[in-house]
Amino acid sequence: MAEIELKTAPADFRFPTTNQTRHCFTRYVEFHRCVAAKGDEAADCTRFAKYYRALCPGEWVDKWNEQRENGTFPGPL
Repeated sequence: MAEIELKTAPADFRFPTTNQTRHCFTRYVEFHRCVAAKGDEAADCTRFAKYYRALCPGEWVDKWNEQRENGTFPGPL
């Protein structure tokens, strides 16, 4: 049986507190900026996807995706 390796986003010194809300949001924005700059298939962007998926609640991601589709996302993309 294959061994499962669990990982989360690495420590980021821009976000030293235990509340990771800003870290989650920043990683989400970084992922979408990377995709916009390098395309959907860019391997460089997969690490940002892993990070925000590990940090962000699914409900937030769903809401942000909907906001991006509607053009009302509050962040800089």
